[in-house]
Amino acid sequence: MLQYLVILLDDTSVSYCHYENTKTTRNLIGLDDLKAGIFFAMKQNLMIQFVYPDGELPEEYHAVIESIDHHRVMPASQAVDGAEVIVLDRWDQAPEAAAAPHVACVARADKSRLFRDVEKLAALLGKLNRINVVLTDADTFTDTDFDAYKQILSRLADALTGQYAQGRFPQLNILTDRVLLDRMNNCNAGVENITLAPNGKFYICPAFYHEDDLDAIGNPVEGVAIRNRQLYRIDYAPLCRRCDAYQCRRCVWLNRKTTLEVNTPSHEQCVMAHLERNKSREWLNETAAYFPGREIAEIRYLDPFDASTERLDF
Repeated sequence: MLQYLVILLDDTSVSYCHYENTKTTRNLIGLDDLKAGIFFAMKQNLMIQFVYPDGELPEEYHAVIESIDHHRVMPASQAVDGAEVIVLDRWDQAPEAAAAPHVACVARADKSRLFRDVEKLAALLGKLNRINVVLTDADTFTDTDFDAYKQILSRLADALTGQYAQGRFPQLNILTDRVLLDRMNNCNAGVENITLAPNGKFYICPAFYHEDDLDAIGNPVEGVAIRNRQLYRIDYAPLCRRCDAYQCRRCVWLNRKTTLEVNTPSHEQCVMAHLERNKSREWLNETAAYFPGREIAEIRYLDPFDASTERLDF
């Protein structure tokens, strides 16, 4: 059941997920399309998430945006008071936690940057209350990269432990989320949320629009029409519905890109999620006093596809 509507205010709206937005020419959503999207959300009782570009909006857009309750995703260069999500172009742009206690900061990076600048990321844990790390080239990871990623997770886990010892309790999606979750908390694009693009059409998510603007699934006037809609649900994903790497984003765009099936993750996505899960388990064992009653079971595989059929109960 839909719960959110993501509205891209411009073709250059900031990316907050795995996809790269390579568009550089401004193309604001039309005011009529913006109003139609808001009206659709009101009728469907959906929360709206506006995604901002790097640059000012005309005043008349602010008036329409403020006509309804919403959340804002903004690039750090444009972030203002009230933004719920800030996407960091540079990791030194992060606001102080005291100045933005309820803000989640998205740290997008390719693997080379993450491996090179892990100490900068670790330092951010001392400034921010919530960091979401997003790897932009997860589909290119090799066995060597997986080994390096394990070391990165260990370093970040140590940094978290240090913060907890000082009485600060920051959240880091790739480590703390699995400790706190009891069930899958995936992206759920196509199930709980869809996107309204600047051309006035609906898409599964921003990545689907940027990859192919002909891949629309409707519009605010005619409604939503998703082919094989059930395939976006986790109960139609044979591997994912039995998996307990609850923090995995399970990106349906990455799924389609790498396996040609929206409900089947790639080997790379699964292994990364399980490396995070297992490091979360180790970290939980070290910090159990902060999480009474929480447990993560031990497993012996990194890709559920490699597990025995008995283990997955097919």
